[in-house]
Amino acid sequence: MTSEQLPSAVPVKAPPPSSAGPAGRWLSGVSGVRRRSRKLVLRAAGALVLAQSATVGILMLVTRWRKRRRPVTGFPSVPFEEVEVDGNSLKLYGSGDWLFQDMLGAIGEARRSILLETYIWKSDRLGVEFKESLAAKAAAGVEVYVIYDHFANLVVPRRFKQFPSGVHVLPYGSFSRPWHVLDLRRYARDHRKLLVVDGEVAFLGGYNIGELYRTRWRDTHVRVRGPEAARLGQDFLDFWSRHRGPLPEIAGTFRRGRQPRMFHRTNDARRLLFPIRDMYVDAIDRAEKRVWITNAYFIPDSVMQSALIGAVQRGVDVRVVVPFASNHVAADWLGRGFYTHLLEHGVRIFCYMEAMIHAKTMTIDGEWSTVGTANLDRLSQIGNYEINLEVYDHAFATQMERLFDLDRSNAVELSAGAWRARPFYAKIGELVLAPLRPLF
Repeated sequence: MTSEQLPSAVPVKAPPPSSAGPAGRWLSGVSGVRRRSRKLVLRAAGALVLAQSATVGILMLVTRWRKRRRPVTGFPSVPFEEVEVDGNSLKLYGSGDWLFQDMLGAIGEARRSILLETYIWKSDRLGVEFKESLAAKAAAGVEVYVIYDHFANLVVPRRFKQFPSGVHVLPYGSFSRPWHVLDLRRYARDHRKLLVVDGEVAFLGGYNIGELYRTRWRDTHVRVRGPEAARLGQDFLDFWSRHRGPLPEIAGTFRRGRQPRMFHRTNDARRLLFPIRDMYVDAIDRAEKRVWITNAYFIPDSVMQSALIGAVQRGVDVRVVVPFASNHVAADWLGRGFYTHLLEHGVRIFCYMEAMIHAKTMTIDGEWSTVGTANLDRLSQIGNYEINLEVYDHAFATQMERLFDLDRSNAVELSAGAWRARPFYAKIGELVLAPLRPLF
């Protein structure tokens, strides 16, 4: 047979791994299980996101319906006299009417400088009044500096946010460069509310600027006259210097340091400093008689829950006033997921009725108190820029307790039994939203 008649070589295919014996079949089976597991996980995650989105959407619709059906009818409030602490005069406010009147009065009396920082500044009648007052003082030669959170005021008309050249304005925004989106610290909002006039008088607390907050929200603010006002002014200057970008530096400085019975604490997201959370936990751990908390968005983490329950186990009277229905309904349901655990361990919870309570306060043992901007949720505790005043004084704590009792008179207490018997759909909603807790 010639070479031309030789049969051509037929290529032989290698057997697939699955047919290479028991080991190959086992590896193929494992690979298939992994693929199916990944698909199941992705589908479950997608279903959870859809369920969460649907739940939040339904809750928002319910909230809007409630607002139309249940207009605010008012809430109890009383005026408070000034008290003296470490050479400072403190005045407590539980009503926006009295607060904004005094804030505008202080602006009108300014001689040298006005430093205003706010989270939300609405373009309504009160917002316009503040804007016009600041512009008039700037025209009269007073140095006027303003900081507001850019993201929180996106819905405010751009025209309203235009000021005369004499008013120096910093719209605080986290992202000035594209790569900043990779820095988690830059997702923090400027949640502070602070007004300092001439370094002599300062206002801080939970009130934003707007008619809604003047008449329909129950909030808490405090005025400081004295050395601590200058220290609060320096804190404003420090914030301005770190975030001003191309804006001019503020000339001069105020007094620094702290006093033994009154000082302020600030959360600084860029520097990863969050002392307000430590202040809350430490104060609760030291309590001997009572811990009375009022907070708009009460979503305590495990450390805060342990501190509160530990205080109850020591015989401390622990009470918390929260909104019956806040302006952030998702935050309400996220917080309610913790109520069963807290109630069963003796923490008393009161739901404020008829109005949105937005205060961020705590008073302990008739001796220690704090008023400020920080909520008891993750965003405020280890996220946003916040500022709280800490006061060691019996007279001021007595006023704080009186204000707490006034709020409690307008609230309904939850019992552990009644809470366990809440509707099944509420429990399902809380369970569906539970994975979102680390974000709030």
